[in-house]
Amino acid sequence: MSDNFITAIRIEWEKVPESSYVRNIEALRSADEIALESPVTFLVGENGSGKSTLLEAVAIAAGFNPEGGTRANSFSTYDSHSELCRAISLTKSFRRARGGYFLRAESFYNVASMEAEANKLMGGRPQHLHERSHGESFLYIAQNLFGANGLYMLDEPEAALSPQRQLALLVELDRCVKAGAQFIIATHSPIILGFPNASILSFDGGRIHRCEYEDTESVSITRLFLSDRERILHRLLCEE
Repeated sequence: MSDNFITAIRIEWEKVPESSYVRNIEALRSADEIALESPVTFLVGENGSGKSTLLEAVAIAAGFNPEGGTRANSFSTYDSHSELCRAISLTKSFRRARGGYFLRAESFYNVASMEAEANKLMGGRPQHLHERSHGESFLYIAQNLFGANGLYMLDEPEAALSPQRQLALLVELDRCVKAGAQFIIATHSPIILGFPNASILSFDGGRIHRCEYEDTESVSITRLFLSDRERILHRLLCEE
């Protein structure tokens, strides 16, 4: 039996309107139930393949705000999430998460603003996230708000993190996983994907399927570019 807080994701397609764009996402359209077998599950695939759409829907079904933050966040600056969240059913284990966070790059500014205001109203110590760079703020969240027995969902964290800070994020993932946390992460980063013993679910090829690290597009293309950069650039930029 898995010790994960969420052991499977089920999509009840009868709850998705026929007119919804979600039905046109090929990888999602072919999925009914997705097992989460490891404490860290990576969602990978080309832009538009559905990984962030699924992650957002799972986060909402798990009680998080669509724009991110902790479960205590209830604000909304722009309602853009899909109808998929209403069709998501989560299979949970006997364990219950003590905390959690939905971290996404595109709406982090709004989350930082709301959390700063909430801390001010409650007389708490401000986090000053706006006084840090985007990457510093992301890493601050991981180092200070991620902890034992938590449920964490990250949407393309590499968008804010340098390669060095991505390595630092791996350290935080390891710390939390050893303390009983679970992560679901959508990413393109070969560095973050390298976290040991993680499950990688690929959305490429029109279906959601298990994938080995070496076989991900992110790793394959990065390796190819680094090994033969001049030839690839010549083909891309110089040939008619």
